[in-house]
Amino acid sequence: MIRSLWTAATGMSAQQLNLDVIANNLANAQTTGFKKSRANFEDLMYQTIIPPGATTSNDTTIPTGIQVGMGVKPVAVQKQFSQGNFTQTENPLDLAIEGKGFFKVLRGTEEVYTRAGSFKLDADGYICDPEGNRLQPEIAIPRDAVHINIDAGGTLTAIDQNGNILVTERITLYDFPNPGGLISVGRNYFIPSEASGDAVEGDPGTEGFGTILQGFLENSNVNVVEEMVNMIAGQRAYEANSKVIRTADEMLRIANNVQA
Repeated sequence: MIRSLWTAATGMSAQQLNLDVIANNLANAQTTGFKKSRANFEDLMYQTIIPPGATTSNDTTIPTGIQVGMGVKPVAVQKQFSQGNFTQTENPLDLAIEGKGFFKVLRGTEEVYTRAGSFKLDADGYICDPEGNRLQPEIAIPRDAVHINIDAGGTLTAIDQNGNILVTERITLYDFPNPGGLISVGRNYFIPSEASGDAVEGDPGTEGFGTILQGFLENSNVNVVEEMVNMIAGQRAYEANSKVIRTADEMLRIANNVQA
């Protein structure tokens, strides 16, 4: 019974983390470019009372044995980079990636990566994100440009009021061998880690990279109904583990009250 107390406690702790992850997903259901997370768990060690295959006194073999588990523990909170839905904004600097890839921006001296393509122009005419961090490689739009066209392959063309092409640049995308290994640092930014591997540079629409949609934003990939169902399931699992603790406590109380 003492073992069941600690086993159920690990279950309650695991479901608390699960709820924390679900809460963050729901909180960011309307965050542009947000990627939902999922908590992964694994069972703990087992106490082997009788090992499977043990020989009995009758020279027979026990087919299953007796092993009692010690509970559960979280092993990962994994980002899921499935495609989110698109919202049309008609803003020429709102860009969505249809497929794989990230935009790279320079935050101070640090290169960070994002799927949120709500770009703007800074005071010097450079394309930047809402934090003022410039898109990399840097692209400047002339002040007399009246039209900005960006095709699916990432080619940006700025045109003046007479139809003359003022500048032509290429928007570059980046990808990683293991995007799930990226480190989330908030503000829709990711930075690479040893698990993610180094960034691979490429042009949109080539070598497995996604294409660019101008005038669209990628929504969060959070499915609110799915998260609500997961929350209910997690709550019920939490309640079940708390009931195990109460039951084990009651059994201990009964054992303590046994009269010799």
